Amino acid sequence: MIKKVIMKNLICSNCAGKIERELSELDYINSASFNFPNQVMLIDATDEYDEGTAIPEIKRIVDSIEEGVETYPYDKRHLIQTKKSIETYYTFFIGIVLFAIGMYINYVFNGTALDFDHNVLAAEILFWISYLLVAYKLIKKTIKGLKRKDFFNENTLMLIATFAASFLGEHLEAVLVVIFYTIGEYLQHKAVEKSKQEVSGLMDLRVEYANVLENGKVVIKDPHSIKKGDTIVIKNGEKVPVDGTIIKGTTSLNTSALTGESKLSTVKLGDYILSGNINVGNVIHLKASKEYSESTIAKMIDLIENSTHHKAKAENFITKFARYYTPLVTLLAFLMFLIPSIFDWANYQTYIYRAAIFLVISCPCALVLSVPLSYFAGIGAAAKRRILFKGSSFLHMMTNVDTIALDKTGTLTHGEFTVSDYTNKKALKIAASVENFSTHPIAKSIVSFYDGEFIDYKNVEEIAGYGLVVDTVKGKILVGNRKLLNKHNIKFKDKKVMSGSNVYVSEYGKYIGKIVVKDQIKNSAYNTIWRLSKKYKMTMLTGDNSVIASEVANNLGGINFESSLLPEEKIEKFAGLKTKKYKMFIGDGINDAPLLKNADIGVAMGNGSELAIDVADVIIMDEDINLLEKAFKIARKTKIIVYENIIFSLAVKFLFLGLAGFGETNMLMAIFADVGITLIAVLNSLRLIFRKG
Repeated sequence: MIKKVIMKNLICSNCAGKIERELSELDYINSASFNFPNQVMLIDATDEYDEGTAIPEIKRIVDSIEEGVETYPYDKRHLIQTKKSIETYYTFFIGIVLFAIGMYINYVFNGTALDFDHNVLAAEILFWISYLLVAYKLIKKTIKGLKRKDFFNENTLMLIATFAASFLGEHLEAVLVVIFYTIGEYLQHKAVEKSKQEVSGLMDLRVEYANVLENGKVVIKDPHSIKKGDTIVIKNGEKVPVDGTIIKGTTSLNTSALTGESKLSTVKLGDYILSGNINVGNVIHLKASKEYSESTIAKMIDLIENSTHHKAKAENFITKFARYYTPLVTLLAFLMFLIPSIFDWANYQTYIYRAAIFLVISCPCALVLSVPLSYFAGIGAAAKRRILFKGSSFLHMMTNVDTIALDKTGTLTHGEFTVSDYTNKKALKIAASVENFSTHPIAKSIVSFYDGEFIDYKNVEEIAGYGLVVDTVKGKILVGNRKLLNKHNIKFKDKKVMSGSNVYVSEYGKYIGKIVVKDQIKNSAYNTIWRLSKKYKMTMLTGDNSVIASEVANNLGGINFESSLLPEEKIEKFAGLKTKKYKMFIGDGINDAPLLKNADIGVAMGNGSELAIDVADVIIMDEDINLLEKAFKIARKTKIIVYENIIFSLAVKFLFLGLAGFGETNMLMAIFADVGITLIAVLNSLRLIFRKG
């Protein structure tokens, strides 16, 4: 089972990796993965996990590694009052003031504030005190690391480097490095917060309150406190807080938050509506069918906020890279000092200074922070367009897809069937009476078309991929496709060929007739499938007969198709599709759920079944398949930015490391190669969120 723990203010990427590893060593935790931008630790826990004892132990581990992290359960985040610690800033600013005073004393006695070769004793003492105050956070983190026998991390690198600079009399550079490092860390924190806020703002979903009817009075409550069966009063302009059924009133809903479409939807007594929609009409009363945590709106927010649980290969590589990279550069810095000092001890201070610069340059922050942030930004950009990725791994995999299979109904067509023909009134009456027990779009179309009285059937069973069977005293009544009748050995001749989906009717072993329903291809499907078919191998997998499948496939540019498929046959046909990379399947119905789960990438249309959405890897929250093209474009752009950050960061670092080896850099150049490059990489990542079009 997956548990979520908020770790607010955990910005140190290396620290997050250490926390993941230590948590994974606990008996009741299988693995842990930190969602960096959202600051949530996703924990794969065993059945022995007990929140009461686990949270304090997790907090102890976090506090032993990183300073100032607020740790608490994810489901209690709305109850926690977060606090801001200003202890570090007090010491930081006092340190800067003391350093300025030291420089002034130097100026009075030496005629220059920057003559560190002839420091007055008082100035020298102030310089050291100011350094200790400014570097207070670094020192504290380093001590914590030493206690845990963690000798190789960016805090240790920075502290050794700046202490060495101060020891050599380079007080200004040492203090400036810590100042810029602290400012850079603060800006990184703000960038992560900004990206998180932007993604949250991209889909204005959160429900702040709910009007609950209790004992005849309306009480304003937190949506998290709503229970199943509660009566919710929803006024004009308010959001539907939880999924439920209307028990009083008629109104219009703005569904744009869920579907992206601005058109209004009229709802009435007995209709089931989803949370997140906005009431733009009359007051309605809703009976809650789910608690807030189980509702559609909460699931969507959860998908967006925790979408980096499945990490891309690039993220996993960078995490492992940083783990071995830091000890390696520490060793190289030591050798950079040791080897030349053996042969030229007189200039050992110069070699210490070069090694210190080398350490500052080598910090891996730019990579470890910008790569996951790039994926998070890509997921946020997709969410803005109503495309939800359940993990950065799927965003990355999407760039390596070469084969796409699609369902027909609800994906390529509207799924809104209309009866175009029927053989006789008896067949229509029986079909409508039986289909009244089904929620399938074809069933609904037949029921809505029929305007007579229904036969009150009992013992109706729906068989996925076939149709419905009714057990009666006289025998079985069958309403479904040709395979259903063949399965029960019903012999019949379908003389009249009519274009559309045929629903056959049999009563007590005798064929009665059929009803023909038609569906329309979505306008957006024509051009989208035509363009995609030029880049990818496209195949339509459908349960409809070959006549309908052929007509749809030809209208969409002559794509490949497989027809008359049962759910298990769809899986077989999909498995048989040849590919050199990844295969994608796009569907929306209950029948598509197994294939959505088994595909390399399963894409569910957001207007489909809840089961299909639960098992899919990517969700298109609209009926417009054109969004699939946008998903591909966002995935490619994200990959480009990730590689830009990796190549740029490594290239600049290796350049400066080479210059440092020959003594051609100073501390200020080093801090640019660390903090400056990190900020540039972070800003490059955020282009995905702020980019228009």
